[in-house]
Amino acid sequence: MPQLEAILFVLAKPVSFSKLAKWTNTSIPEVEESLKQYAAMTGERGINITLTNSEAQLTTAPAVHDIVSQVVKDERTGDLTKPSLETLSIIAYRSPIAKTELEAIRGVNCSLIIRNLLIRGLVTETFDKLKGIEVYDITPEYLQLLGVQTVQDLPEYERLHRDIQLGERLAFLDKPGDFFTNNITNDGSDTPTE
Repeated sequence: MPQLEAILFVLAKPVSFSKLAKWTNTSIPEVEESLKQYAAMTGERGINITLTNSEAQLTTAPAVHDIVSQVVKDERTGDLTKPSLETLSIIAYRSPIAKTELEAIRGVNCSLIIRNLLIRGLVTETFDKLKGIEVYDITPEYLQLLGVQTVQDLPEYERLHRDIQLGERLAFLDKPGDFFTNNITNDGSDTPTE
């Protein structure tokens, strides 16, 4: 059961019983039984497990709805952290990008940052049939916040989109988000601002 809980926690989305069985080297009926036992144990806790006919997901308990709603609201409207800005910058220049590629560039686990960016509506997650994995891209809302119409309008997009060292370049900046604000004015032109 600890393996199932850890997998569901890290992925933070619905996961099929078949994938859970594969990853834990067990059968689907064993996974279902373990998940049902886990669900029965979460009665008074802040975390529940939600089960459909084919998937499981860790969710918050209804009893903590109000506080969780407030936290999510604060997360959506608060300032982005330096790691979030760095991750968002990498996604903008390298999209579509897989989580593993993103983590290889940053050198750390990006699960919570990606979740936060998804909640804020700054990135999207889609399934890449060719790669067989989820990939991330920026949203039109993010481009609108930057004051540009396309990703090609981002500063030095053509060079940095192909630049293998992009992650290293962004890591040296005190505020990776400043890369955008210093290179794009409010009218969307590429004139540096002070």
